[in-house]
Amino acid sequence: MVYGIVKTHEGYILCYSELDSGTAFKIYLPALVQSGHWREAGEGDDQLKGGDETILLVDDEKYIRELGVELLTDVGYEVFTATDGEGALELYRKEQQRIDLVILDLVIPGMGGKKCYEEILKINPQAKILIVSGYSINGPGKEAMEAGAKGFVGKPFDVGHLLKAVRDILDED
Repeated sequence: MVYGIVKTHEGYILCYSELDSGTAFKIYLPALVQSGHWREAGEGDDQLKGGDETILLVDDEKYIRELGVELLTDVGYEVFTATDGEGALELYRKEQQRIDLVILDLVIPGMGGKKCYEEILKINPQAKILIVSGYSINGPGKEAMEAGAKGFVGKPFDVGHLLKAVRDILDED
């Protein structure tokens, strides 16, 4: 997972290991240059376009769920949450007619994200699913994309990128 996050941020991770001395990991990330001011109102608002659809957010990390709910509800979406695959499936079965998009982490307790993804598609082969993962798109995310996921966003995610991916998927026919 760490490797995926580091690579998503265009960084490098090196491992040094010596017998009887231990192991050390060094992580190198590119410097972030900031302009020193917050985004002005109206600047980039096209990326922050929301809607009135309903989203099921599945992630075992409380912080990610809380951030996701706040972010998505602030732009108009209704949000259900689940912490594991079994809970996600139960909610999806109950609310399938209302759920327009599932945002799914691949690493969740219980059955896991991949199995949850497969089970949702058994219930509804046209389900719109956005994978959000700390893994690289070239890892487990690639399998989900090949199986029909509508999009992939790497963790940690950029808010504008996530909202744009959500809107793009929801707008697909």
